Amino acid sequence: MTALAASLALLLLFNTAIAALLTVIEFGEGLWINLLFSQCIGFSIGLVNSPLILRLPAGWRRLAALAVGLPLSVMLGIVLAHMLLGRPFVLTNQVWQTLAIGMMFALIGSAVFLLAERIHRLDSEVRQRRLAEAEQARRETEARLKLLQAQIEPHFLFNTLANVGSLIDSDPPRARHLLDRLNDWLRIALARTRDDQSSLGDELALLENWLEILAVRFGPRLAWDIDVATDLRQLPFPPMLLQPLLENAVKHGIEPKLGGGRVRIVAWRKADRLHLEVNDDGRGLNVAASTQGQGTGLDNVRARLAALYGAAGRLTLATNAAGGVTASLELPCAP
Repeated sequence: MTALAASLALLLLFNTAIAALLTVIEFGEGLWINLLFSQCIGFSIGLVNSPLILRLPAGWRRLAALAVGLPLSVMLGIVLAHMLLGRPFVLTNQVWQTLAIGMMFALIGSAVFLLAERIHRLDSEVRQRRLAEAEQARRETEARLKLLQAQIEPHFLFNTLANVGSLIDSDPPRARHLLDRLNDWLRIALARTRDDQSSLGDELALLENWLEILAVRFGPRLAWDIDVATDLRQLPFPPMLLQPLLENAVKHGIEPKLGGGRVRIVAWRKADRLHLEVNDDGRGLNVAASTQGQGTGLDNVRARLAALYGAAGRLTLATNAAGGVTASLELPCAP
């Protein structure tokens, strides 16, 4: 409706400009008569020929239709103007002159309209192509992320199943308990993979369940705490981004340390950036650097950060002063 109103306003201005020009060159019977003829002819041309331009594809059929429609619409406008003035329509020299002038401006107006229609069509095609490319890129990114996620999950699953196998003969009750916890973890994980949206709270709930599974094997050698405010837990967060960091902390930090240790997850927000840390008090980078810096899990985390955030997402590793390692994530978040 807005586009139609704008088109009508432009046509009105174009017709008025023609009437003013004809009056300046002293054609016709003055400004008001010229304005009446100009508006009648202009609107007749628009009403008759605009549908032909919009509905017919570019080519000889459109040109043939315009070759017939333009003179007929100009003559229709002249007849309409005579009717409004209460004059009989007679083919005089002035009528033929008006027809010729009307055809000249009709050709100019049609050329402008055709050019504008072509530009609009090209612009629409470009927008559609960009939308299609963006959708294709989004699908490719999602497929890549799912592939990376699929590479992360089996690492944990195989380790857990191996632990169950080792406990079946030596400690059946613990094996059953571990299977129950694994079943809970799988239920949560599979439900999340079907959701388009995931929050930091969802990720932390999954990790708490994951740590409970590890506690079956580690016992008192593994302690943990999660220090994340409630409001931060509501923020959108990609799934399976923290677990590889936690896996590295346990595998390369806590597990090889005599007596075990503690892992801790903390998060805070600064301006439009979300900061997360996974730190442990285990053996540290001096022991684990050869594997911790090159592991598939961390490579996948970096790849997912690049796919999701480009250069705006960062992962860094640092040695703690009191021992252990801190893995730091920095992500953009909504202001």
